[in-house]
Amino acid sequence: MILLLLLASAGIEAQAAPRNVIFILGDDHRYDSMAFHPNAPKFLETPALDRMAAQGAYVENAFVTTSLCSPSRASILTGLYTYHHEVVDNSRPIKKGAVFFPQLLQKAGYRTAFIGKWHMGHHTDAPQPGFDRWVSFPGQGSYFDQPLNVDGKKIESKGYTTDVLTDYAIDWLEKQDGKAPFLLYLSHKAVHAEFVPAPRHAGRYKDVRPEYPATMADTERNYRDKPKWVREQRYGWHGVEYMYHGAMDFDTFYRSYHETLLALDESVGRVLDHLGKSGLAKNTIVMYMGDNGFSFGEHGLIDKRHAYEESIRVPMLAWAPGLIAPGTKVREMVLNVDVAPTLLDVAGVKPSVPMDGRSFLPLLRGSAIKDWREAFVYTYYWESYYPHTPTVFALREERYKFMYYHGIWDRNELYDLQADPKERTNLIEHPAHRGRAEAMREKMFGILEKAGAIDVKFNKPVPGQADERLIHPHH
Repeated sequence: MILLLLLASAGIEAQAAPRNVIFILGDDHRYDSMAFHPNAPKFLETPALDRMAAQGAYVENAFVTTSLCSPSRASILTGLYTYHHEVVDNSRPIKKGAVFFPQLLQKAGYRTAFIGKWHMGHHTDAPQPGFDRWVSFPGQGSYFDQPLNVDGKKIESKGYTTDVLTDYAIDWLEKQDGKAPFLLYLSHKAVHAEFVPAPRHAGRYKDVRPEYPATMADTERNYRDKPKWVREQRYGWHGVEYMYHGAMDFDTFYRSYHETLLALDESVGRVLDHLGKSGLAKNTIVMYMGDNGFSFGEHGLIDKRHAYEESIRVPMLAWAPGLIAPGTKVREMVLNVDVAPTLLDVAGVKPSVPMDGRSFLPLLRGSAIKDWREAFVYTYYWESYYPHTPTVFALREERYKFMYYHGIWDRNELYDLQADPKERTNLIEHPAHRGRAEAMREKMFGILEKAGAIDVKFNKPVPGQADERLIHPHH
């Protein structure tokens, strides 16, 4: 009784009936591209995401364990690391027998819907296990007039894809009658390259002059202790000098990204508004996150895949009136593999299959968790179509990060994130840090070996590579 009174006085209810769950996933959404974030561009407008942070929880240190669309999406759905679910790239299908957390919610009596980008298993759009309602498309899809697979039937679609998917989501929510709890998994295409804003937002930031990161310049200071592959990549598909093989310049790329993000924020706002008008807000949790990070010129790079902070960090917000106190900030390291066990925990459902992640629901509710992680291992596996980035294994601790590049003759990396948050000074060859680098390497590979992650399957190389280079003076 005392506990209930204390919770009530704080505006937080004890867990009662199973909550409805809405999970919204953005694509390539950079961790600080939210207006409330202290590092956000001053011009950016994201009122819905700002609202989620103000009225709910902001997870300040959210990360992905592989910074690539399909592997991360598989980790979110299964609670497993990439080397356990085996979606090691954007083509490989998930291993047989894998269980998605919506299947467990469905068995527990939840009505479930998947609406949006699936992007796993050879670009299929076929309905997947665990969903009563299915609206999707193959591969990356397009920003306009994207044909859809609706419950197994091909349907023509007109309009801007972010808006169309949100329309389907709201329509499905309107049909929920309260007789059963529900899960809505809304998975957006936005803001994946090449960026195309909604017509109403096109040109909104045409007068913006990007502020280039200090590590973007091709100077000896920025590259003197970096691996060679990093400097080489700036002159290729995922580099600032020759991005997408010259298809666009950096300033256009930067403006278009943020204009495209505006419709995604509006989508979140529409969902929140519907919950408020329908009365569902009081018994629903909404979680928003990005599937991986994104670079805006740091170290001369765009895109993701690498293990620098801009790539592995993601936005993560949770909004649940009565369950999560307004203005909550979670500072612990939370991973994409933690999403499945957390949303199951919200529903009061215990995972019936092994998961690598842990529920962070107590953190969202303002409580500490004993023995919460102080480090995690990041993996990215080389892709034949994008040969610019090598296989990366990284150990990310609260203060230090060690990055190991597999299969190439190059330099590894070690950073003191407290003293050097921009990762400019590689300590890997510094005598005072040699012991630390060796210890972190041993720890990292010990974790991988114990997890059975040493023998990883891979796909045969695909025809063609995006390996064209712009000739530059360092060759």
